Amino acid sequence: MIFDEYAIKSLIRPVPGFPKEGVTFRDITPLFQSPKGLRMVADSLIQRYIDSPVTHIGAIDARGFLIGSILAYELNRPLVLLRKAGKLPADTIGASYATEYGEATMQMHRDALAGGEQVLLLDDLIATGGTFLAAASLVRQCGASVYEAAAIIDLPDLGGSQLMQDAGIPTYTLCAFAENEH
Repeated sequence: MIFDEYAIKSLIRPVPGFPKEGVTFRDITPLFQSPKGLRMVADSLIQRYIDSPVTHIGAIDARGFLIGSILAYELNRPLVLLRKAGKLPADTIGASYATEYGEATMQMHRDALAGGEQVLLLDDLIATGGTFLAAASLVRQCGASVYEAAAIIDLPDLGGSQLMQDAGIPTYTLCAFAENEH
């Protein structure tokens, strides 16, 4: 399927004032309700990484699980879950980070990676970069490398993608929204 940034953007609903005043939430629910839109997103990401040295897919809680599962299946790679604190049942490692809404902690099973892996990190969007930076920290704590951080949406006005690139994490997104764009 041919990639069409406009088609993808048209399926992302802006929700002003959510989860708090002054924030415009980018809701990907309509994108996932569109078989054509979901296929366009999945196919675009699959084509980008099919011949890459990626060994593992690192899916970030919770919307990253949606597209991460598809990529892990289609690329035949193990899926590593990066979750909010307290959600994983076995021995974990953790990293705290600032979000656009406050502070949080991300965890990963200590045995999810053995060292030397090339991990593709996936989430629905890049905002302040805190979530991806915490995920990268966990991957690196295990002796693995971040191949790239990918998302459907970039919010460049929040500076996250630049912060990640400054930290040596390559980024890739399918579309971007300016802060005042609807």
